[in-house]
Amino acid sequence: MKQREARVRMTLVVAACAAMTACAALHPPAPVKLQLRGAAPIATPSNGTDARWPTAQWWRDYDDPTLNTLVESAMAQAPEIASADARIRAAQQDVRLASASLGLRADANAQFVRQRLSDNGLLPAKFLGFNWYDQSDLGITVRYQFDWWGKQRAALEAALDRSHARAAERRAAELGLAAAISTTYFSWQTSAARMALQQESIGILERQLLLTGRRADAQLDTVDATVAVRQDMATHREALAVLRGQQQLQVIALAALLGTDPMTLPEMTARPLPRTAAALPDDVGANLLARRPDVAASRWRVEAALRDTDAARASFYPDVSLRALAGLSSIELGRLLRMDSGVPAAGIAVDLPLFDAGLRRARHGAAQATLDVAIAAYDEAVVNAAREAGAAAAAIEQATLQREQRTQQLAAAGTLMATARARLSGQLTHIGPLLAASLREIDLKDALLRVDLDALLADIQLKQALGGGPPIAATPQ
Repeated sequence: MKQREARVRMTLVVAACAAMTACAALHPPAPVKLQLRGAAPIATPSNGTDARWPTAQWWRDYDDPTLNTLVESAMAQAPEIASADARIRAAQQDVRLASASLGLRADANAQFVRQRLSDNGLLPAKFLGFNWYDQSDLGITVRYQFDWWGKQRAALEAALDRSHARAAERRAAELGLAAAISTTYFSWQTSAARMALQQESIGILERQLLLTGRRADAQLDTVDATVAVRQDMATHREALAVLRGQQQLQVIALAALLGTDPMTLPEMTARPLPRTAAALPDDVGANLLARRPDVAASRWRVEAALRDTDAARASFYPDVSLRALAGLSSIELGRLLRMDSGVPAAGIAVDLPLFDAGLRRARHGAAQATLDVAIAAYDEAVVNAAREAGAAAAAIEQATLQREQRTQQLAAAGTLMATARARLSGQLTHIGPLLAASLREIDLKDALLRVDLDALLADIQLKQALGGGPPIAATPQ
């Protein structure tokens, strides 16, 4: 009697401990509430905000067929785009994998076993009258797991969100690739134009060297003037060599961006740089985040991490599943398909770990930490987007102001050339002042080219900073 009471008390203690553990298991952490930046703090430059948003093929606005060919070829064959496509396909397979875990499962199984009974077993063979026997089984198992707590649904949504992030990353890769090609191509154009100016300067210096030599021979000038001209000529020849080297490197960079050989690039000819007059759109602060593919990708990663925390929370609740078996079993193969060999079964299973040494809370903590990292990355992407847009617009404004000043300097140099030409025509002086004025004008043209390139590169950066196309349609709200 005392032993029975002791067993009852022990049973009650075990049941109470199990109940308390179960209550603890069914008490998951609170749901996560997102707090994300909703707008980009952009410092608007003084030139105002009256521009339009870039189009999907913004590089066509520069009206350069060669640039169009380069960018379109890169979109079709560049390694960066191929890598982005591979990541998208991998994400799509993850979606299929998560989707396949939902719903009903059915498995067929069949086995045939021939086995010998031990003479020293629980049922010795001498009592049964045989040592060897056959066991045949044939059946279909059906299983359905309920997703009452949304764990499987959260896993599927997380996989979908990662797939959306990969698609946005591909668009960001396209945008970055188009910007890199445009930057390198226009740098090549600028190098070609500056090389022509350097060659023109060298031709003028050769004439100047001949003039100073004659004047030195006639004792109208010192030998130092000839030495100074030779020094200037060496400087310009060095600059020309540097520009040739830069142009070769730019060709190599273009080929690398396209994933091809430099010899297969389309023929490039020198042409004037396009003029830009870009600024920030009126609604840049409200719409920038929806247009930047890198920000959209970061936002989707936040959503995926949030769904992972939902799945981790759902693991605190029990898994409930239905199982059914329609099977046949017989120790004689010839009787396996008879009705009296049937072994049907059906049942319900509830699975809830009562003690897991904190495994589920650790998994939820890891998911929460991953979400915190994704949120921090998103906030950083928002701040960077605002900074890049404002910096590009400010660079365009600065280049515009510089161009105005250098245009005035170039106009003054033209006036000096006209004066020198008039004095030469009136035989009031020799050709030396005209050659010097020509060199000064070429130097100012070179400086103006560099300012125009700075403005053009800033315009490309602005188009990239503004997202380079329409809003991302499926950005989470």
